[in-house]
Amino acid sequence: MAQKLYIPPCVDSPPHRNHPPSPERPLRIHIQGPLVSIQKLLPQVRFHYDDWGKPFPQPAASPLAELAFEAIYGRPTVQGECLTVCDEYNAWIREPVRMEIDYYGITFDYNVPKDEVDPEVLAVNIIEMEENSGEYANGVEYARKYLHVPVALEEYSGTKVLAVPRCCQKKRGTTDRARINTDVQKRVQRAKMSAAAQ
Repeated sequence: MAQKLYIPPCVDSPPHRNHPPSPERPLRIHIQGPLVSIQKLLPQVRFHYDDWGKPFPQPAASPLAELAFEAIYGRPTVQGECLTVCDEYNAWIREPVRMEIDYYGITFDYNVPKDEVDPEVLAVNIIEMEENSGEYANGVEYARKYLHVPVALEEYSGTKVLAVPRCCQKKRGTTDRARINTDVQKRVQRAKMSAAAQ
């Protein structure tokens, strides 16, 4: 059974201007987290492992964008609203006997004009609260160290997945906008070069 993506209220007073954002404001949204968390949100979606970084985007991209939009804006998308997945991040385990993704993220646009190369960005991190097999830090300990949001493991066990915007983290994220927009432009350029080569 799919768990709910949960973004707690902003800890800032007044709340950060993008937590939640104005529905009229164009916004590029980046959300990422451990694959184990993504699979709790989208248990029926399968990832492709047959080629590094291909195809783009993974089958999880659009459903994850819709879940993130609903958690951020407090409502599902309506007919006519378009969420454009414009970049994707796959952290691969590259071992001879294992070829899989262990960390996944997407960047998608909401109301961003096609010719806008430097839109405002909201970065959101998914924090895994249950997995503690050694691959990921204990979620509660991580949250206490890096987040301004108070968390308790029992709130998330088997029911919801924690996602936290940058404003509620102790990491300042001062390079998020430049990094995320640069990654999108790099993907656009690669796509143009690939199309020209065909």
